[in-house]
Amino acid sequence: MVMIDQYILGGFVASLFGFVLLYNLRRKITKNNGSKILRKDQCIKTSDGGILRPVVDAGRTDVIIVGAGVAGAALAYALGKEGRRVHAIERDLTEPDRIVGELLQPGGYLKLIELGLEDCLQDIDAQRVFGYALYMDGKHTKLSYPLEKFNSDVSGRSFHNGRFVQRMREKAATLPNAEVRCLVDVPGQKVPSIANGEMATYLKTVVAPQIPSQLYDAFIAAIDKGNIKTMPNRNIVVIRNLLRPLHDLNDAATLSKYLESFYTLRKPVASTINTLAGALYKVFCASPDQARKEMREACFDYLSLGGIFSNGPVSLLSGLNPRPLSLVLHFFAVAVFGVGRLFLPFPTPKRIWLGARLLSGASGIIFPIMNAEGFRQMFFPATVPAYYRSPPVK
Repeated sequence: MVMIDQYILGGFVASLFGFVLLYNLRRKITKNNGSKILRKDQCIKTSDGGILRPVVDAGRTDVIIVGAGVAGAALAYALGKEGRRVHAIERDLTEPDRIVGELLQPGGYLKLIELGLEDCLQDIDAQRVFGYALYMDGKHTKLSYPLEKFNSDVSGRSFHNGRFVQRMREKAATLPNAEVRCLVDVPGQKVPSIANGEMATYLKTVVAPQIPSQLYDAFIAAIDKGNIKTMPNRNIVVIRNLLRPLHDLNDAATLSKYLESFYTLRKPVASTINTLAGALYKVFCASPDQARKEMREACFDYLSLGGIFSNGPVSLLSGLNPRPLSLVLHFFAVAVFGVGRLFLPFPTPKRIWLGARLLSGASGIIFPIMNAEGFRQMFFPATVPAYYRSPPVK
């Protein structure tokens, strides 16, 4: 009888211990996964329709951005407005002195408005830009941005890069959580040395003769003054919109899938501008080839026609009309225009051969650039698996 009582008592104690253990375990799981009710003063409004999002804990960081330049500061501000706790790391907060990003296209200005950063262009001596002046072999023409459908404030902006970056940094830090510069492209891999005077000699002997007479004296004076800088040639709204449905940025697998979409979503805009810029560079770059010279003359005269012939290419370059198909149509319209000029007043075997070389040269310019950018991503981005990303299942 005593033995039976001991078994009963032992079973009761074991059952009680197991019950207490299961109860505590369930409370812990419920605490971790359960919904936490927050007061209104514990939330902030995001920019997408005023949705309330909880303020993150003081010791927690959602996003770390290395580099507080134009892209870093803009991304910090955009994500900060979404309720993310952002840490931007910058090794030097003094005003940068660089010769990049000095011209903001109208399409870029529209993106600043979308991000709420257009006031960063105030009080930095930013000058409004309404188009381009194109000089070639003693001829010149004006190419104006097609801004008729936009607000009167929309235009390009030219400014000192360092001042703009400083304003962007100041803007990002607010969240609770007239000089003319000449850009010169130096073809080839070897850049003339600035230290031993090779660069100054190159600018005076090779570049200066091509400078318009109105700017020649100022160009030479700037070379003599020194302070020449070199910079090798190497999308914030898209990233912000991609990350918006993600509440847990620690989910590396889901985050990586969304960031894959960034490279696809930016293609129609970025690849159009990159392709056009690369094609224009190759067209206007001096070449001994007669077909390339004809293409160069045809491009200049095509843009000089005005109307849709200049508005179309300029709207592509300015980011106002980032359509790859429009780019291809205008580029080959220039080639056909050049062939038509060759056939007047009447075609000859020599002119027909030159026209064929012109069309072949045009294809040899644009198709390799488009191939490098990606045909499928440019023209059929919706067919790329990374194009669509539905919000993650909670």
